[in-house]
Amino acid sequence: MMPKTFSARPILPAICATLLALPAVAQDLPPGLSSARLLPGWTEDSGKRVLALELNLEPGWKTYWRSPGDSGLPPDFDWTRSENLGHVRLHWPAPTSIDSGSAREMGYRDRLVLPLTAEAIDAGDPMRIAVDIDLGLCEKICVPAHLTLDAPAPGAEPDPVILTALQAEPRRLDALPRCEIAPIDDGVRVTMHPPVEGVELAAIELTGRPEIWVSGADLNDTPEGAEAVVEMVGPTAAPFDLDESRLRLTMVTADGAVETQGCAAD
Repeated sequence: MMPKTFSARPILPAICATLLALPAVAQDLPPGLSSARLLPGWTEDSGKRVLALELNLEPGWKTYWRSPGDSGLPPDFDWTRSENLGHVRLHWPAPTSIDSGSAREMGYRDRLVLPLTAEAIDAGDPMRIAVDIDLGLCEKICVPAHLTLDAPAPGAEPDPVILTALQAEPRRLDALPRCEIAPIDDGVRVTMHPPVEGVELAAIELTGRPEIWVSGADLNDTPEGAEAVVEMVGPTAAPFDLDESRLRLTMVTADGAVETQGCAAD
């Protein structure tokens, strides 16, 4: 029997803090993940918090990029359990091509480290960062999954793992690629001409319009150079007006990834 003079209460806060810093254990995870956690990161001099989502996938499993393609399920982040959190920016590393039969999809294998920059509503108060994530995980078939994660306290120094992932984010180019926009029966077809050579993988997004479905990009060689072509379909399944400044072209080359925002319509 435990002596009445002993109390476990003083060690409980330390135990809770340690548990929050640990990755989710396998029995708590959906199929395809061996671990999932928020890496603590650090706080910049400006007060912004830099941290990252880390997913370790089982062999043969994949997960999706922010704009996965024809039939992929893009991740959805819900930050409402957080406190004093004003804005979160996701720094997506360049994706790779996912083999899903005849579908054209983009995502990650093995391990994803997705850096985040968080800004507080009130810079004088601490932030509590918590997120619920709905995402797709794929082996031979793709299944929806859900994660509930809480960030531990930030570390004292920048994390080399997060810094490496930040370097994999596509570099923004000032160049405006040429583009053609044409109506189709249920939406529009967008053709963009990459302003760099050696593009191995490309994606076109319509930023700020989440209700618009965008296909995976067909990358074609033409006498005038490479072109990336997608189809976009809205809720009305009819042609719609498109703001060229919202078109984002991401291009993966052997030397890294670059992206442009906007295009010059022919």
